[in-house]
Amino acid sequence: DNWAFLYAQRLALKQELPLHVCFCLVPKFLDATIRHYGFMLRGLQEVAEECAELDIPFHLLLGYAKDVLPAFMVEHGVGGLVTDFCPLRLPRQWVEDVRERLPEDVPFAQVDAHNIVPCWITSPKQEYSARTIRGKIHAQLPEFLTEFPPVVRHPYPPSCQAQPIAWEACYSSLQVDRTVKEVEWATPGTAAGLAVLQSFIAERLKSFGSHRNDPNKAALSNLSPWFHFGQVSTQRAILEVQKHRGKYKESVDAFVEEAVVRRELAENFCYYNDNYDSVQGAYDWAQTTLKLHAKDKRPFLYKLQELEQGTTHDPLWNAAQLQMVREGKMHGFLRMYWAKKILEWTRSPEEALQFAIYLNDRYELDGRDPNGYVGKRCLWSICGIHDQGWAERAVFGKIRYMNYAGCKRKFDVGQFERRYAP
Repeated sequence: DNWAFLYAQRLALKQELPLHVCFCLVPKFLDATIRHYGFMLRGLQEVAEECAELDIPFHLLLGYAKDVLPAFMVEHGVGGLVTDFCPLRLPRQWVEDVRERLPEDVPFAQVDAHNIVPCWITSPKQEYSARTIRGKIHAQLPEFLTEFPPVVRHPYPPSCQAQPIAWEACYSSLQVDRTVKEVEWATPGTAAGLAVLQSFIAERLKSFGSHRNDPNKAALSNLSPWFHFGQVSTQRAILEVQKHRGKYKESVDAFVEEAVVRRELAENFCYYNDNYDSVQGAYDWAQTTLKLHAKDKRPFLYKLQELEQGTTHDPLWNAAQLQMVREGKMHGFLRMYWAKKILEWTRSPEEALQFAIYLNDRYELDGRDPNGYVGKRCLWSICGIHDQGWAERAVFGKIRYMNYAGCKRKFDVGQFERRYAP
């Protein structure tokens, strides 16, 4: 289910040439830990096996793409390169670096395979909110939300086979923190991810519409780790979930809103706004209100370490933080509460955003992702991105406020706190 792979195979078949798949394994990436790398590498093992069954060599190259990929292409006389798309600045830099080092006569194509509507086709500019992008996405869905053709067994054999991959050596080549352990509940890889999708449709979809904001109810898809690592395509999930619209219209519409509209809105923001992870990326009204209240007295002030260990005065906040540390996934509703309290309990909006991004990227399996920077976690909660101004109050200014009492009205807070008590 990968349009970049399908496009590359189509080119290879047309030219009657072999097809190679390369993955460049970098030793570190932002605040990713062994939790993230383990999930990614185990998923890649499955990719390597599937490629072998399709007679397509899979090469795991150790190092930054600019250092290993152009040399590989020259050595094997590769005639064209196709890559996927990510709107974040580091992967975009990788693409630029490769482009500069490719031989002149090698064409290089990029396919946005992880959004349903390609980012640059949805809109030529940064969209203000879900309201302004929703119509643009829905208008394009009939063209882009189609069934995938299959990748076929490749008929043109390569001149060289792929080197056997020493997966253990890959693990030891990493320069990452190994104290954040891999999680038990989420098995990496496409097969496991598709099984989670099927269990969502069979067991949880019916209550997604009504109970997705209750952290005590099993109503979420839980698919974001597999989406994040490209192990399950969002498009596949939407195609499967939509088959049940007749029965669960409210839930299906809500899932499409979150997995397509909101997710692709976050991609749009990161693509068109270079400051997607800083207060400078916020709208003028939000920057003004945050600046105005930057010196307000905070009710509590916590250091990063206290937040990381979940030792604040607020048992609900601590439980949400501990859920993320232990399971690599915090409930979606609590991600908003969690980030807004960080704004309330740190010295400045800049520090709040820095802490929120660090904790999100370090512990969440789906961290280091447009949805994390912009969605309900960081810039939406702390800087009001894609939101509106609310009644003014201390510290928050006009940024939407959330509090403990409000959570108690929404769900059984005590039940959740007991589940993740330190």
